[in-house]
Amino acid sequence: MAPRPSVDPLSVVEPTTREILRRLELEVTRRLDGLLHGDHRGLVPGHGSELGETRRYAPGDDVRRIDWNVTARLQEPYIRQTIAERELQTWLVVDRSSRMDFGTVNCEKRDIALAAAAAISFLTSRDGNQLGAVLAGRGDPEVIGARGSRKHMLRVLHELAETPRTDNSGVTDLNVALSRLAGVARRRGLVAVISDFGVASGWEDRLIVAARRHDVLVIQVSDPREFELPDIGLVTVRDPATGQLRELATHRRAVREEFSRAIEARQNLLEANLRDAGIDHLHLSTGRPWLDDLVTFVVQRQLMMAHRVRNTGAASGRSRRTGGRRAGRA
Repeated sequence: MAPRPSVDPLSVVEPTTREILRRLELEVTRRLDGLLHGDHRGLVPGHGSELGETRRYAPGDDVRRIDWNVTARLQEPYIRQTIAERELQTWLVVDRSSRMDFGTVNCEKRDIALAAAAAISFLTSRDGNQLGAVLAGRGDPEVIGARGSRKHMLRVLHELAETPRTDNSGVTDLNVALSRLAGVARRRGLVAVISDFGVASGWEDRLIVAARRHDVLVIQVSDPREFELPDIGLVTVRDPATGQLRELATHRRAVREEFSRAIEARQNLLEANLRDAGIDHLHLSTGRPWLDDLVTFVVQRQLMMAHRVRNTGAASGRSRRTGGRRAGRA
């Protein structure tokens, strides 16, 4: 008998917030549990910061971890081992502007944003890990401090799910939200920024600064109609954030092509900036199965991290062997 297809928790007709979160947790943990859970090396790069015991140097060890005081005293190389921090602190920076209340296919962008935030939360808020949030979009960003309980995690997601719909609320200022993040996220951890990024520039520098301290993941949420105009004649469109109206002659091919070129240029610039800063980018759409895209992203990221670790270890080993031969010949 063929397996029964899973039910998209966002497709349920008018469910309660509690029901939405319950279905999201079941779907996320069923598909992703074990891929990120406990794998702190994939979430927070680098070795732990707490000093541990020393041991003799072995080929392939990182020379930057050599304890020179012990080495000088014992007349042979020793390295200082470090203890990895097992408690992860995750911060969500979520766009709650009126522009997220848009969707023309399976759901609205705000639903995808909630699903992405829930997935990150369910997969990281365990074993004492902490979750905090900076919710932007209406006035000053709302900051919810990082705590480690399940009750606190559900409070964060409930606050996001219950965001009221308010037109003409203004454009989200990610620059302000990321500035608030810098003031509260003092421990190294994971930062997930969830937005449609259809906002004014100026936040890129703040994001790059955050990436120097944290492992940053950008989750872009979009709708297919934001990338391609249909041929439906003369229409009037309204920006829900500002209330601005504009007529578009979608029956004209030149108008549709100009729109596509402008959107493509903006998207290419966003991806280039994130790539140059070494920031991971996940693009979710209301027109695609968001959970499938998330699973694919996680698997590819894990493979990339494993490949990077293997290459780094191999390069370090070759460097040490080459250095030893040169020292012997000298």
